[in-house]
Amino acid sequence: MKKNQGISFFERTLTLWVAGCIAAGILIGQYIPSVPTMLHRFEYANVSIPVAILIWLMIFPMMLKVDFNSVKNVGRKPKGILITGVTNWLIKPFTMFAIAWFFFFVLFKSLIPAELADQYLAGAVLLGAAPCTAMVFVWSHLTKGDAAYTLVQVALNDLIIVAFVPIVGLLLGIGGIAIPWDTLFLSVVLFVVVPLLAGMLTRLYVVKKRGIDYFNNVFIKKFNHITVGGLLLTLIILFSFQGDTILQNPLHILLIAIPLIIQTVLIFFIAYGWAKAWRLPHDVAAPAGMIGASNFFELAVAVAISLFGLESGAALATTVGVLVEVPVMLMLVRIANNTRRWFPRPAA
Repeated sequence: MKKNQGISFFERTLTLWVAGCIAAGILIGQYIPSVPTMLHRFEYANVSIPVAILIWLMIFPMMLKVDFNSVKNVGRKPKGILITGVTNWLIKPFTMFAIAWFFFFVLFKSLIPAELADQYLAGAVLLGAAPCTAMVFVWSHLTKGDAAYTLVQVALNDLIIVAFVPIVGLLLGIGGIAIPWDTLFLSVVLFVVVPLLAGMLTRLYVVKKRGIDYFNNVFIKKFNHITVGGLLLTLIILFSFQGDTILQNPLHILLIAIPLIIQTVLIFFIAYGWAKAWRLPHDVAAPAGMIGASNFFELAVAVAISLFGLESGAALATTVGVLVEVPVMLMLVRIANNTRRWFPRPAA
């Protein structure tokens, strides 16, 4: 396999782009404060309209890639589906909560004020409850995963996404964090239900009119730069509000990253090890581990901004998730590829 085959230049250098957005956003917030002031005027029900539009532009193209016809194959290799579902929805959110709580309220208690610790915990919970839906196709490709089966796993995750609201509500409640339920439901409708339905209907219409080859090779590629631009502009806007917090607490970026990285590695080995114990083929085991380890960080960022605001520690924590995602996942891809021999060879 060629180095980084299947991963675009932007995806490969995402961490550098995020770092650049941090710098650009902080500079704008410090030296052109009229920009965040103006953006404050375009809010409805504590939701920033410009940011909502940008986030929708990020999420919609990802929903286009989900083929729900693949769900009919859910009965094929049911063990892989079971590992994905249990790991993503019954293990991952709760281990994220436990790890983040331990680090923010015990190990780092003297370094993080209690109010910020609450916010960082909320951001970590949002990341933990949002399993990956798009980037996992890249990770699956890099590990030579079964592309059709990966599609089934992702489609099933999107169907179970309704569990996001009760899980987030439960964990935030346990953490003693006030939950604006109306905003939480509104966020999920805006950033999951609407783009999911729009993506599904658009996919059906284009495939019917022009065919699946046109959809996969021409139509969907038109959105690549829109997704990139939406993500980068969202991060710049977010950090224009976060500048003071970061400048006053620069160490916090590292403090947030540590539990997120530990959680990512832990969940990968839970799913990957479970698949090995069940003697599943590597092309099913590797994507199962990748789906659990990676996050739907676009959704987490969107909901954090809606629930707690652009200037919140929760929004900052979800953005740190974006910062560490690619380098950590590429490390796990390498581990998966180097341990291929652990798994039974596929039948000829």
